[in-house]
Amino acid sequence: MNGATNNWGIPADLETLVLARDKNCIYCATEMLQRVPRGQPRKMAATWEHIINDARIVTLENIARCCWACNSSKGRKTLAAWLHSAYCLSRGINEHTVAQIVKDALRTARMTPNHAMERTTDRRALHF
Repeated sequence: MNGATNNWGIPADLETLVLARDKNCIYCATEMLQRVPRGQPRKMAATWEHIINDARIVTLENIARCCWACNSSKGRKTLAAWLHSAYCLSRGINEHTVAQIVKDALRTARMTPNHAMERTTDRRALHF
């Protein structure tokens, strides 16, 4: 991948691939806005997301785009725990409704001993 990175340490080549892939929130499927017009809800703003909360995992399988509302709600929670949160339950977000990249991350986490992929770190999710 190209050595240049954006403000969040994501290589330019990876950023391009993720931006082309994730037009809607990977969690709730809301169409996201790159810039939120004045007076519009911030919840539709596109943010950068580590699906598995480990900022060291900067791969096409872990870096994605989601809406501000989902990213804010998920915070440092593990993916599995967040999918059982009141936020997700009230919005009908679950392992069957999320984007394929999230389903793949869940499957990988289940196959990893002790769910090592589900570690959280002291670093917060990066936002656009």
